[in-house]
Amino acid sequence: MSFSRSFRRFPNLVTLSKSYPLSLTSSHFYHNYSTPTFQFIHNPSGSLKFHTSRPNKPKTTNPDAETICKILSTRPDSPVDVSLANFPVEVSPELVVHVLNKLSNAGILALSFFRWAEKQNGFKHSTESFHALIEALGKIKQFKMIWNLVDDMKQRKLLNGETFSLIARRYVRARIIKEALKTFERMEKYGLKPQISDFNKLIDVLCKSKFHVEKAQELFDKMSQWNLEPNLKSYTILLEGWSQQQNLLKVREVCREMRDEGFEPDVVTYGILINAYCKAKKYDEAIGFYHEMQLKNISPSPHIYCTLIIGLGNGNRLNEALEFFEKSKVSGFPPEAPTYNAVVGAYCWAGRIDDACRIVDEMRELGIGPNSRTYDIILVHLVKGGRAKEAYSVFKRMSSEVGCEPRVSTYEIMVRMFCNEDQLDLAMVVWDEMKDKGILPGIHMFSTLIISLCHENKLDEACKYFQQMLDVGIRPTTNMFSAFKKALMDAGMENTVIHFAHKVDKLRNTPLIA
Repeated sequence: MSFSRSFRRFPNLVTLSKSYPLSLTSSHFYHNYSTPTFQFIHNPSGSLKFHTSRPNKPKTTNPDAETICKILSTRPDSPVDVSLANFPVEVSPELVVHVLNKLSNAGILALSFFRWAEKQNGFKHSTESFHALIEALGKIKQFKMIWNLVDDMKQRKLLNGETFSLIARRYVRARIIKEALKTFERMEKYGLKPQISDFNKLIDVLCKSKFHVEKAQELFDKMSQWNLEPNLKSYTILLEGWSQQQNLLKVREVCREMRDEGFEPDVVTYGILINAYCKAKKYDEAIGFYHEMQLKNISPSPHIYCTLIIGLGNGNRLNEALEFFEKSKVSGFPPEAPTYNAVVGAYCWAGRIDDACRIVDEMRELGIGPNSRTYDIILVHLVKGGRAKEAYSVFKRMSSEVGCEPRVSTYEIMVRMFCNEDQLDLAMVVWDEMKDKGILPGIHMFSTLIISLCHENKLDEACKYFQQMLDVGIRPTTNMFSAFKKALMDAGMENTVIHFAHKVDKLRNTPLIA
């Protein structure tokens, strides 16, 4: 199968390559990153070579947590106390939260570990560990169990507004909007009076779901029934929601109402407006907002420069993107990894991978990276350009570099690439490496691998991974399960279909209990 044809099987790969750099504008990428540990050496042949250095850098991971996750993920049917019997470890709140976060895609395992931890001498769960478990259980829609946890938290005086925001978000992602709204209203029952900050979190959750910005606007318009008044952040959230929808008419409408209510745009608001117009490919208008900020003596933030560089880079306006990169260098802010990652992406969109690699070298010299996200961007574009061998080389190098270790997103890129290349043996090698590191895949990765195995008539392997998915409590999507069952039926494996259908029904209909 040709590389171009393979995209048709999994169109999300193309989507990922188009959208991935845009996600760099999210606020959670603004952190300090470790100094990079390798550099590209440019080769006239066009291939990528590396020079590796290994400075002593503190690890950001928790070795005990990684070992625990590796043990549990390889023995999902074994009780946690049995699995961890030969692994003596001091159970601290930090360790438990770290493990639960890593088990976020395996709700049943997360619950088992949570229960095991609370039985350890002297250990008490924190609000953070409850929240991590709620997140994991929410992914498998175990809402009855979640509310049992909320009752437990109330008794321990661990509840706060964030608890209800987490639950509402999981309801929204499950598209159970009515229950998300009830979650907000149930705060008072648990002794918490809803504040404007809690309301803002609710509409933020709705706005971040591309299907429910209208519902967020509807709630905003009825805010007075909770005796709440909107603040600048309320308007900013709505602006971002309509921005994600690329609905500039609504963006202008909310912006106008915001000004009428006496709220002037701040640097965050301008960042959202610039992003909205960049996504709509109205780059001149986006640049106009930048100049408007300057006229108002509002200093553009690194986020503003990052957004413009990403937008212009994606819009094949590389020279203008680089102009804003130069402006960012003299803006008075210290260099930041997200801005440089944006430039890496801009060069990649222009097909100038060597220049992207030069920026990676510059990041090292400045001590701001690279990081896993940097290489995810490069990987996506190497895959998009049909340079699978070089992509695999970059991936293997990441595994040995502190601060650049592959993450779930990285493994998803590689597994999808090998599936699209019909190199399923390599896809499974990468998968096993991921599991060995205690990194657990989500439903999309399982779906990609299982359906690819079905396409290649490797049904025994497909069944093995499907069972692994069920073992960690992940339920298949309707489309994925239908395709899986069809492949089995076509091969005359009706009994296997019945077997898995029973297991899926049991997983869907049997709530977890404390």
